Amino acid sequence: MTEPPSGEGDAINPRPSLPELLFALSYVSLTGFGGVLPFARRMIVEQKRWMSAEEFNEVFSLCQFLPGPNIVNFSVVYGARLGGPLGAVLGLIAILAPAMVVVMILGGIYMRFGDVAALQRILSGLAAAAAGLIVAVSAKMAVPLFRRGFGPAPIVAVAIFIAVGILRVPLLWALLVATPAGIALAWRWRT
Repeated sequence: MTEPPSGEGDAINPRPSLPELLFALSYVSLTGFGGVLPFARRMIVEQKRWMSAEEFNEVFSLCQFLPGPNIVNFSVVYGARLGGPLGAVLGLIAILAPAMVVVMILGGIYMRFGDVAALQRILSGLAAAAAGLIVAVSAKMAVPLFRRGFGPAPIVAVAIFIAVGILRVPLLWALLVATPAGIALAWRWRT
């Protein structure tokens, strides 16, 4: 079987060491303007190949149900998976500390120059780019769901999209219904 050119196949590289994880997540934190998820996924799945696309989706879906920012949860869970409690702490520090320093510096600049019209236009452009990144990474994360064949995962994904995106059902209510339904469908599908 040949590997897909996008690097979305099974992870073939060895698990990273804790220093490699620290530097990789710090780099993602510093370069992930507009949302870190697309950058983290590209690095971990496509460039470094530390996880397969399906593994990433499974860990990330767990992290979406935990309280707090998804990418922070992901960094802690992935760090813990690689190095136990120390890995979890390093993952947390790596994803938060560099971005926190940048945000504090940019916050000071914004407080000083926030009313400048050119800065307002720049921020509008950044918001559009961030939305595009989220759409792109969502499409990439959906590929493994649909690649498995027509099972319960694509049905649940489309149902959530329709409920939240079109019918405007509050996300909490949609998840409270879809989570047990999705688990039941997946369990039934596999038996």
